[in-house]
Amino acid sequence: MRDGLQVYCRECAAAYHQARQVAKGRNVRPRVDVPAGHKYCRTCHKTKPHSEWTRNSSASDGLATLCKATKGRAGHLKRQYGMTEAERDEMVASQMGLCVICLKAPAVHVDHCHETGRVRGVLCFNCNSAIGKLGDDPDAVRRAAAYLEGSSWKPTLVAPGVYQLPS
Repeated sequence: MRDGLQVYCRECAAAYHQARQVAKGRNVRPRVDVPAGHKYCRTCHKTKPHSEWTRNSSASDGLATLCKATKGRAGHLKRQYGMTEAERDEMVASQMGLCVICLKAPAVHVDHCHETGRVRGVLCFNCNSAIGKLGDDPDAVRRAAAYLEGSSWKPTLVAPGVYQLPS
């Protein structure tokens, strides 16, 4: 409006907007009332004081979207793979602390199937990224192994002076 005010109050405008989104079939998060100096964490489903949140100057309330408890490595493992640090450490111990592919570097990166989300093991950075760059495709890995062994590109001696190129 010309006076700089809306026609409806903030609460009524929010309720109207939420009703319109539901009518369109969109998923609308329910509004959670929290006391002053607190914020609701949508990951932990708990109301926590502002001291348990990190600062984010670009957010409207000046606080991060996730509380400190859900951030970090433990929160990432739980959100991404559904496992705890203890379960990950148990997997690393069962692998004797080494990457199961190269058997040289320490296992620090959780490897998972991108189609099913199932955790396969814990690998070193290089092996985990190599599998990812090959698109989790076993045939591509076999072709890469054949290439490294030299069987896929070396010509075969058929007769004296006659070589057959691989197909």
